[in-house]
Amino acid sequence: MNLDHPAPVSASAALAALWREAGLPAEETADAALPGAEPVLPSSFAVATALQASLGAAALAAACVGAARGGPRQTVAVAAQDVVREASGTFAIDGRTPEAWDPIAGLYRCGDGGFVRLHTNFAHHRDGVLRLLGLPPGPGSTRAQVAAALQPWRALDFEQAAADAGLVVAAARRFDEWDAHPQAAVLAAQPLLALRRQGSAPAPAWPLLPAGAPPLQGLRVLDLTRILAGPVAGRTLAAYGAEVMLVNSPHLPNIEAIADTSRGKLSVLVDLKTPAGREALRALLREADVVLQGYRPGALAALGFGPDELARLNPSLVMVSLSAYGDRGPWGGRRGFDSLVQTATGFNHAEAQAFGVTEPKALPLQALDYGAGFLLAFGALAALRRRAVEGGHWQVGVTLARTGLWLRSLGRMLGFAEVPRLRPDDAMETSDSGFGTLRAVRHAARFSHTVPGWQRPSMPPGSHPPVWPPR
Repeated sequence: MNLDHPAPVSASAALAALWREAGLPAEETADAALPGAEPVLPSSFAVATALQASLGAAALAAACVGAARGGPRQTVAVAAQDVVREASGTFAIDGRTPEAWDPIAGLYRCGDGGFVRLHTNFAHHRDGVLRLLGLPPGPGSTRAQVAAALQPWRALDFEQAAADAGLVVAAARRFDEWDAHPQAAVLAAQPLLALRRQGSAPAPAWPLLPAGAPPLQGLRVLDLTRILAGPVAGRTLAAYGAEVMLVNSPHLPNIEAIADTSRGKLSVLVDLKTPAGREALRALLREADVVLQGYRPGALAALGFGPDELARLNPSLVMVSLSAYGDRGPWGGRRGFDSLVQTATGFNHAEAQAFGVTEPKALPLQALDYGAGFLLAFGALAALRRRAVEGGHWQVGVTLARTGLWLRSLGRMLGFAEVPRLRPDDAMETSDSGFGTLRAVRHAARFSHTVPGWQRPSMPPGSHPPVWPPR
C-alpha cells in the first residue's frame, strides 16, 4: 500500500481491525455504531476516523467487560463530530482559557532551509534549548532571538544536539525521508497495539457489578502518566467507572491541561526518589488491576519497577506503556510529544503539500496524543478481558510514532480545505474542581444503558492520600 495516498478506510472497518489485532471476538463489533463521515476537520488525513475507531474500541471493550461482570449487554456509539470536539482539548478555568503553548514553542527555519519544531512548555526544556542556542535561560528570550540563533544550524544537526542534551526538538521531514529512517523500519515491524501475556498466574474472577453500575466500577487503575495521551487514557477509563489514581511527583512541573485530564481521578503525590515513596507505590501496585505508565523506556525499571518487579508484586497486573518512538531502534527511548512526532515523521510536510503551502503545517489537533490515549484505554481493557480467560500478567505497548503510521494507513481526504473547525460550545459541561470552576468538553461515547461521565471532580496533585479507597 502507498501510505502517502491510501484508499480511505471507514471508521467501522478500522475498529474491526483493532478488535482483531487485540484477539477479541469479531462478532462483538456489531454493538458499536460510529456515525458521521469524513472530512470532519480541515485536514487531508482521516483524523476523525482514527479517533472514532480508537475511542469506539475502548468504549465497546468497556461495555463487554461490564456484560462479563453481570451487567447488561450494551451498544455503544461514538459520533465523528463528538469525538473531534473531545479531542480539541478545549477547557477553561474560572472563565480563563489557558495558553496552549509557551511563547517560544513552535516552528523555526534553520540556516540550511530546513525546519525544526521546539517544544518548550516546561521551563527546563525551554531553558535547555536556550542554553544550547547560547541565549540566556528564562522567559525573557524572544522568538526573534531564537530564530536568529538557529541560523548557523542545520535542522538535523540541531535535532541531534538537542536529543543528546535530553531536550525535545524535531526536524521536519518528508514521509519518504522518515520511511528511510532506521527507526521507521523498527516501528513498521511492530503491531499498533502490542499485547503480550507473561507468567502463569490463574485468571482472577471478575467482581460482579451492582445493578445500574457503570461497566468498570471497582477496577483499579494506577495512572503514572503526565502529558496528554496517558492522562487521556486514564480519564477515559474513569468515564466508564474505573477507580483511577493519578500519581505525580512532588518534584516535577505540570501543565495547566492537568485540570482537564484529571476529571474523575484521585490525585496523589508519591516521591519515588525516597524509600517511603517507593514502598507507597508498591502497596498501590499490589492492589491495582492496571498500571498506565508514560516514563521513557527503562526509566521506571531504573527506579525498581520494571516488568519483572511488577510481576512479582502483582502476578495478575496489566501494565500499559506509552512511548514516543518505542523502546528499540536508534530512537528507542527518545523523548517526544505529539507535535514533535508529527514533525519528525512527515505529517507536517504532507499536510503543507495538501494545502499548497511551503511551511510545514500541523494537524488541526493533537491527533496522535488522543488516538494513542484511546488506544491505551482499549489495550488495557483488551488485556483485562484476555487475562480473565488466559490468566497471567499482561503488557500493552503503544507509541505515538506507530499511531502515526496507522493514521497514514486510514486514507487521505479530498474537499477538506474549506471544512470549518468544529466549535465545542454545545458539547461543554461545567463542574467544580480543585483548580476552580472547570468548563470542559464532555465525553464523546454513548452507551445504551449507562451514562459515561466523571464522578470525582478534578483535583490538584496531592489532594488525596496514596491509598486505595475500599472497593
